[in-house]
Amino acid sequence: MCRIPASCLERAKGFRARLESWLHKPEPGAEAGSAALGGKLSRDRGKLSEEALGWRDSFDQLLHNPQGLAAFRAFLKTEFSEENLEFWLACEDFKRTRSAAKLASRAHRIFEEFVRTEAPREVNIDHETRELTRRNLEAATAACFDQAQGQARALMEKDSFHRFLRSPAYLALLAGAPQPSQT
Repeated sequence: MCRIPASCLERAKGFRARLESWLHKPEPGAEAGSAALGGKLSRDRGKLSEEALGWRDSFDQLLHNPQGLAAFRAFLKTEFSEENLEFWLACEDFKRTRSAAKLASRAHRIFEEFVRTEAPREVNIDHETRELTRRNLEAATAACFDQAQGQARALMEKDSFHRFLRSPAYLALLAGAPQPSQT
């Protein structure tokens, strides 16, 4: 059986608490007794709940929605697998690089952080893709991470995404209610 260090469990609980706080944080200046503001908060939660329903149908909708992305990132952190999303986001940002000089340096930085064997935030990709990506760095283009990024995305979509949809955090978003405590 795998034992998770207590410090990691505490860190995960902290992430969960921040997510709960973010999901249920009143707007600045909101007063508890104000019916008008309370109605606005309910509408906002209702809107978020409607958006969250769409995430269930499309991983792309989740990735392109700021609240969905934040909720999914927080969930991945609790599973200690946020490197896949961070890599995917780094690749998306990398593709928008226009300067050829910056392209090469950013490509090497992403490779060193996420792709190389024993990288600090190594993503789970196969050896062939890792090697292809390394060779792509010799003449870096905006597409040099496409295969590796695709594998990371597929892993998230087929695995983590489905666990996220069953998670208490996502179900609380759908209900617009606070997440039950699991202590």
